[in-house]
Amino acid sequence: MTQQAAKPSGKPFLYVVVCAAGVAEGVGDLIAAAQRRGWEAGVIATPVAMNGFFDTAAVEARTGRPIRSAWRTPGEPRPFPPPDAVVVAPATFNTVNKWAAGLADTLAVATLCEATGLGVPVAALPCVADALAAHPAYQDSLIRLRAMGVRFGEPYSGEDRAPAEFPWEQALDLVER
Repeated sequence: MTQQAAKPSGKPFLYVVVCAAGVAEGVGDLIAAAQRRGWEAGVIATPVAMNGFFDTAAVEARTGRPIRSAWRTPGEPRPFPPPDAVVVAPATFNTVNKWAAGLADTLAVATLCEATGLGVPVAALPCVADALAAHPAYQDSLIRLRAMGVRFGEPYSGEDRAPAEFPWEQALDLVER
């Protein structure tokens, strides 16, 4: 039997799934907002997002926990307690499509698949270029995920918009409703 990480503060615990998009550099804003609202947070990143898309040291310092990107070994304690909610931001074309199809080939996507299966509130803030957002597979994925109860924020293409405009706090509004 594996050990679960405890919630020492008694605060609700938020999993923040980070994908590889340029706006990921602002994920600290989401974590800071979550902490102001009384959440503790742990970050799970796609392997590509770990390659310079955000300041991993700053995020670990802010959360007080290591960022997860790979599966733990059998018998190794879980580094995070079970989530009270999950936010995926930025949610990329690749992650949204794999998640909707149940292709859990990374810890990040497996976490999203599991959370939706458990009925944990999940919010997604898509960050997808307009040309990709028009792809039929992506549109089908959004329909499927919405039917599974995933709450989506407004689409953000990043085209002609500054990264500072990414609506990080909207994800919290979605999971707290």
